[in-house]
Amino acid sequence: MTVTDALDWGAQSCPYLAAAAAAACGAWGWTARRRVRRCRAALTRRAVVEVIPTSAFDPSEGEVARFGRHLARAHYAADGAPARGTAVRVRYSADGGRMHCYLEGPAEAAAVLAMPGFAGVEVRAAAGRSAIAPVRFTAPGDAR
Repeated sequence: MTVTDALDWGAQSCPYLAAAAAAACGAWGWTARRRVRRCRAALTRRAVVEVIPTSAFDPSEGEVARFGRHLARAHYAADGAPARGTAVRVRYSADGGRMHCYLEGPAEAAAVLAMPGFAGVEVRAAAGRSAIAPVRFTAPGDAR
């Protein structure tokens, strides 16, 4: 193949390559937008449970590691949602001198979150869900 033949081939296939590149960019943009929408939908539907230790609560290192693995696997229950939308959060708050621990995760994983992970721990559906404000991270120039 000579240089002239290569240039001729390039000139003939340029419109097809441009159309293929535009189709690929369009497919990528559609996929990215769909992923963002699914992630936002998963983050708006969250389940919250309160974890209340009893007087006999004294976990060993093995129990803590097992419970951590249990929480790490909760995203499997929210099949189809992006990983960012299936994250499990452990939140602590103090109200009137009492400390409360909340587990928050995807609504599809509510049954997994409600399973007691430790002996001597009671799990309740959080009554004050509206009292838990979602964490919002903004860029330095995005101050509202």
